[in-house]
Amino acid sequence: MRPVALDPSSRTDALDALRGTVAGDPLDIVIIGGGVVGAGCALDAATRGLTVGLVEARDLASGTSSRSSKLIHGGLRYLEMLDFGLVAEALAERSLLVDRLAPHLVHPTPFLYPLTHRAWERAYAGAGVAMYDSMAWLSGQARGVPHHRHLTRRRALKRMPALRKDALVGAIEYYDGQVDDARHTMMVARTAAAYGAHVATRTRVTGMLREGERVTGVVVRDLESGDEFEIRASQVINATGVWTDETQAMVGERGQFHVRASKGVHLVVPRDRIQGESGLILKTEKSVLFVIPWKRHWIIGTTDTDWSLSKDHPAASRTDIDYLLDHVNAVLAVPLTHADVEGVYAGLRPLLRGESEATSTLSREHAVSHSVPGLVVVAGGKYTTYRVMARDAVDAAANALGVTRVIPACVTEDVPLLGADGYAALWNRRTLLAARTGLHEVRIEHLLRRYGALIHEVLDLIVDDRTLGEPLGGADDYLRAEIVYAVTHEGARHLDDVLTRRTRISIETFDRGTASCEEVAELMAAPLGWRREQVEREVEHYRARVDAERESQTMPDDETADAARMGAGDVVPVARVE
Repeated sequence: MRPVALDPSSRTDALDALRGTVAGDPLDIVIIGGGVVGAGCALDAATRGLTVGLVEARDLASGTSSRSSKLIHGGLRYLEMLDFGLVAEALAERSLLVDRLAPHLVHPTPFLYPLTHRAWERAYAGAGVAMYDSMAWLSGQARGVPHHRHLTRRRALKRMPALRKDALVGAIEYYDGQVDDARHTMMVARTAAAYGAHVATRTRVTGMLREGERVTGVVVRDLESGDEFEIRASQVINATGVWTDETQAMVGERGQFHVRASKGVHLVVPRDRIQGESGLILKTEKSVLFVIPWKRHWIIGTTDTDWSLSKDHPAASRTDIDYLLDHVNAVLAVPLTHADVEGVYAGLRPLLRGESEATSTLSREHAVSHSVPGLVVVAGGKYTTYRVMARDAVDAAANALGVTRVIPACVTEDVPLLGADGYAALWNRRTLLAARTGLHEVRIEHLLRRYGALIHEVLDLIVDDRTLGEPLGGADDYLRAEIVYAVTHEGARHLDDVLTRRTRISIETFDRGTASCEEVAELMAAPLGWRREQVEREVEHYRARVDAERESQTMPDDETADAARMGAGDVVPVARVE
């Protein structure tokens, strides 16, 4: 298997292959949805030797899979709910990702659990964390993260000086995994393409094909050109997350389960606003609150509230932001204010619908349905368990395909993502890489954590054009080469794709990326063949999006925030403007 670039021509090739299924042989499986589960399904199916297509209406990870808490974890709080099966499954997946599948993208991160009661709480919480660690050992995988430890109040405050002295009597420090979810999802999709999957973004499913009761494919519209065509497939997998019910409705059938959207809002603040070396996990009256180290920033989240408005662009309200600030300020010696907030993002969790009105009690486990012949539906679950969800969905499709042939079992447990092989050796050689390239060692570390062993592809761009080795104006954590690489290798097609998902400039700068957007658009123009009109349209749209988001975050409730956010929709290519 050789690395495959998701460049503009690869999308054209994928669309040509998908169109060819009408006149030629149908695909074994076509997958709807380019989130982590859909990408995982594509990788699972492709590595079983099946012919696979993946279509996504917008960008890879443009929905829930770019808006999580950025954690790969077992869900410590699910132990309190006695959901041992979910925790054990997630811990096994965490170990796989840290140790084998994506060590360049998933890294151990420490968290402090402050104790507010003496004796009994340390015993109670300590037993839970000890069980958490033990379950990781019993998962059958290497642990991948250090063991927990108990801290006195003095030692805890040394780790987190930002905490109020009266906010704790001691603490327990444990480890979980952290990931840039959008980059990881993109890399899963890119790995699937390397194994032969046809990946096409900006390709919206508008209907299902049927022959009698059986689903035999999908009707799609290429949103870049406006063309509509059919894709024939023996099996269709619906992996659309919070859009599951809408996609299921295309076949005119009531599904076996329904999905309910829960909104989770996160804040991003500069690292110097909270003095400390460890993350925090705090119990609230509804759920838990994380304060997560994130490069030169902290991520604070999350909320957990029912959402029934726009699923394309969920909006954070001032009430959401106040809730998070109030809860984190309850333990901080120096409170945060609205002026400290660099970025805000809101995502929707796809929860299996239950009887309870409180979304925090709905199931985080997943379900797979094959109620309509030819159509498999997978929904629910956690980001951490995406590979298991994909395996179960492809198993269901393979059972139907296996009537006429033998379909191999899932092998993704042993398939590292692109960039994983050789990462550890390159990390050990980072000083030598820095000396050879002229980049600072900190830059090399940044690139290795984003690209792993594919770092040479980025460095080659700099060799060909030394100006690409310069920092990006207004967002100097990133090099200009990374913008070009996002287009030539990672499937980015619009300014929003680069500023919000291939990089995190939209939430890591106080200007939300508006100071960088013109330079980024200019760098994207050549590989994408943009005319001046498209460059201007992309910049205008991005700035309108930022304005709409800022306005929504001043609104008092979901309804007014949603109305403000909908003031800026998705960008339209100049060729599509009538």
